[in-house]
Amino acid sequence: MSEAMRETWLPMQETRLPMQETRLPMREAFGKKLAELGGTNGDLVVLDADVSSSTKSAYFAKAFPERFYNCGVAEGNLAGVAAGLAAAGCHPVINAFAIFLALKSTDQIRNDICYNKLPVVIAGGYGGLSDSFDGASHQSVSDIAIFRSLPNLEVIVPADNHQAALALEYALSQKGPVYIRLNRNTVPSLPETFSPALFEKREPLLLRKGYGVTIAAGGITASIALEAAGILARAGVDAEVLSVPFVKPAPGKGLEASVRKTGKLVTLEEHNILAGFGSACLEDLSRQGAAERPHFDWLPIGIEDRFGESGSYNEVLEFFGLSPRAVAAKVKKFVKP
Repeated sequence: MSEAMRETWLPMQETRLPMQETRLPMREAFGKKLAELGGTNGDLVVLDADVSSSTKSAYFAKAFPERFYNCGVAEGNLAGVAAGLAAAGCHPVINAFAIFLALKSTDQIRNDICYNKLPVVIAGGYGGLSDSFDGASHQSVSDIAIFRSLPNLEVIVPADNHQAALALEYALSQKGPVYIRLNRNTVPSLPETFSPALFEKREPLLLRKGYGVTIAAGGITASIALEAAGILARAGVDAEVLSVPFVKPAPGKGLEASVRKTGKLVTLEEHNILAGFGSACLEDLSRQGAAERPHFDWLPIGIEDRFGESGSYNEVLEFFGLSPRAVAAKVKKFVKP
């Protein structure tokens, strides 16, 4: 099936939230930012696994062909070549499908890149369920669990196209490896995501103030959480919504402060609920001693430990209970059992 025939995720019809009007797919924004930064960073090189038209690293390839390497459909070799280039003084970005980087490149990413703390940006395109039509074989719902377990590797899951561009700038400023999970489709652009301070402080972005329950959203589920919060408000539930792009290092003090206030935490993610974003939040909040750590009830919402399904993106999200209405219903039951 051609790219033109694939459906993209458009904002839900019922949204009344102050979203930015930009409708640039995350992968498109990332690819254009790569090409832009290539003009100011001579050490930047980009490697792809023969999917540059899909990942949009083709923008960089066209602008800087001498610094672009198509390693073919060999993701393990892709990571190994990137490690060699990084050891030689380059700053590589490897861009391929998240599912194959997480499963086919893990040996090289662990032993060549992470063990040696090499400055390689690992850009996993088509993350989560966003490669919806290709089904379970291409849907990446375990990549966060795999990559956050690797020492020395930071893990970032942007919520929209602006966060994706900022995440790339941030990753290229680091001296070690960073994994960035990217979505395939057009998703709503969130308000207040343009500030670089979001990544400089490594803190969650407060999207909506509330006192009844905290919804911490990883990745593109932030816009879903905002819509769900609007539905909840009409049902008398006052939800605070946080966009949390950092999975590793820890989500930050902003999450702890919110949970202390509300006493109830919902983690929302486009990933297996086992060992993913929600688990990272819970681990961080539980590190303190019993007297100091916040006391709260927790509801994880995500993929319930199973493989994906084929269909349009909206249909697949709905199937897994990740639509705004489904999320709102689960949160309402959690807050008002």
